[in-house]
Amino acid sequence: MTRLWSSMTKRAKPYIPGEQVNKENILKLNTNENPYPPSPSVIEAITSEVGKDLRLYPSPTMENLRGEIAKYYHLKMENVFIGNGSDEVLAFSFMAFFEPGKEILFPNITYSFYPVYAKLFNIPYTEVALNEDFTIHTEAFFKSKGGVIFPNPNAPTSIYLALEQVEEIVKNNPDTVVIVDEAYIDFAPKSAVSLVNKYDNLLVVQTMSKSRSLAGLRVGFALGNEQLIQALIRMKDSFNSYPVDRLAMTGATAAINDKPYFEETTEKIIKTRGWTTDQLEKLGFQVLPSATNFVFASHQDMEAETLYKELRDKDILIRYFGKEPINNFVRITIGTDEEMQQLIEEIKHILI
Repeated sequence: MTRLWSSMTKRAKPYIPGEQVNKENILKLNTNENPYPPSPSVIEAITSEVGKDLRLYPSPTMENLRGEIAKYYHLKMENVFIGNGSDEVLAFSFMAFFEPGKEILFPNITYSFYPVYAKLFNIPYTEVALNEDFTIHTEAFFKSKGGVIFPNPNAPTSIYLALEQVEEIVKNNPDTVVIVDEAYIDFAPKSAVSLVNKYDNLLVVQTMSKSRSLAGLRVGFALGNEQLIQALIRMKDSFNSYPVDRLAMTGATAAINDKPYFEETTEKIIKTRGWTTDQLEKLGFQVLPSATNFVFASHQDMEAETLYKELRDKDILIRYFGKEPINNFVRITIGTDEEMQQLIEEIKHILI
């Protein structure tokens, strides 16, 4: 009965997440989750917190976690905002910085939540075409009327935009906010966080889901000028003063403080990514240069949809998007060495 729906509800076209299959022994390489468990200190911290004050509301200001994240990135607490996963942070950012009636820019091949939010909040947008090699055309993002948002590295292409080019985009949009979505930055060369104190129109959004193995806790954060952070807090407190629970804050604090474990597991994934890329190329795949925890690959002799379906029949999930111009590419999450060896062996059998 859509007659009772609001205009916003009718306008909404929800994001479709990666396929979830309720079945044992599935090799799940379709949602870019970390194959390694969180730091042992995360489990210890959460276990300890369970026996304390769950009857009490969590801190609405989240000062302890904000302070730890600020210290890690050599910023002030006032430069940090925390939300229930980076998707929520992005939603608040669309509301806080993008104006209905003013066109924003984002790549035409990118995170598919951007058009979802734009339509939901009635924000006009232009999808800027990538270059033929799937890299971002930097100059096309200059002088936006309403703002700019793009992932770096981009998703699903996995390609990293050099920090110098990111800065050019920020510098050439002095009167609008540029949001750099760095969900995968820990698998890439350099973050734009180093530019936060230099540009008051830059907002960097990151997540604990990928490199710190906390997808199940839902903790995301934004780093930016104090005035941008105040705007985000204003939006958060207009919806929900307590979006992050006690266990999530405790676990995220432990994760950010265990740098050696983070570096160890991240390096493992980067190493496995290199091996996987090499093996796929030997099998005739074109693999785009990845700076993420996944690879984006295409085979000239096998349709991507066919590969996706045949692997699914063998209980291996990868991501297929099925739209131009990436309809012959698949996105494959990097798992453990053993998982990727299993994937490669199955692909060999399919290609025979």
